[in-house]
Amino acid sequence: MSVSVVICAYTLDRWDQLTLAMTSVSDQGVGDETILVIDHNDELLRRAQARWPEARVLANTGKQGLSGARNTALQVADGEIVAFLDDDAVAEPGWLRTLVDGFIAPSVVAVGGSAVPLWPGDAPAVLPEELLWIVGCSYRGLPTRPGPVRNVMGCSMAFRRDPLLAVGGFNTDTGRVGKLPIGCEETEVCIKLRQLDPAHTVRYEPSARVRHHVSPDRTRMAYVAHRSWCEGISKAGIARTVGRQDALSAESAYASRVLPAALWRELRRGPQGAPAATAILLSLLLAGAGFLRGSIAPVRAGSPRRSLTGRTLA
Repeated sequence: MSVSVVICAYTLDRWDQLTLAMTSVSDQGVGDETILVIDHNDELLRRAQARWPEARVLANTGKQGLSGARNTALQVADGEIVAFLDDDAVAEPGWLRTLVDGFIAPSVVAVGGSAVPLWPGDAPAVLPEELLWIVGCSYRGLPTRPGPVRNVMGCSMAFRRDPLLAVGGFNTDTGRVGKLPIGCEETEVCIKLRQLDPAHTVRYEPSARVRHHVSPDRTRMAYVAHRSWCEGISKAGIARTVGRQDALSAESAYASRVLPAALWRELRRGPQGAPAATAILLSLLLAGAGFLRGSIAPVRAGSPRRSLTGRTLA
């Protein structure tokens, strides 16, 4: 199968991380083309075109945001398989080969890998393993062995191009715009693929691993709260498009089993576990509140939003 690898970027602030991501892709030893999509940033586009003449460096021709950038690449990709890597992630050796090998049957339409955090310092106490999804990494509660899952993670994933096009690609009303963590477009599209054909399967290959940079601002309790609130809003959004049952099938077990067990573990640690216990409880409550908020009225990516304090979010 022919393979296209896609990276989407939107800011010069991540130039060094983008360079590492592009290098990690070129070191994979497989893949027929690399597509770098720049999301409405002319300066970054010019600089990237000069830096990587061997790649297809394109401007996002769609709506601003990650979904629009991914769809731009999807439209022009030559590969039967299209793999996606975040601009702040570094693919480990064998990442791409493992993802591609995950398409072990024609029914497999998507394969996802795992991600481990690259912290800016020591691992923060407010992010126990159960909450690593907040920084886009694999978390305790995911399977530890290869097998079927509901959805892939956005920083490390691959799709068969034709079925992905058949469901319209990524929803531009769902995907992240800039730093605002409204998303779940990967979850939504995986559910749509299975609703399109119940025989379709989504597979998890944990050994297809990337290292995901975590910026200092994402290691604080304030980000845990904000990200959890936005996650609830995002889940409410996809519940409207794919149905509540499919949208929350994995979250129900996570919220009722994984998080309570983690909370009890941290509480038993006493003062040492207080930051993690607080973060777990806060995340659970705010994700639920965000879901209720999003269920009352749609909140779309790219539109003005307000935090819990009423401040407009960028």
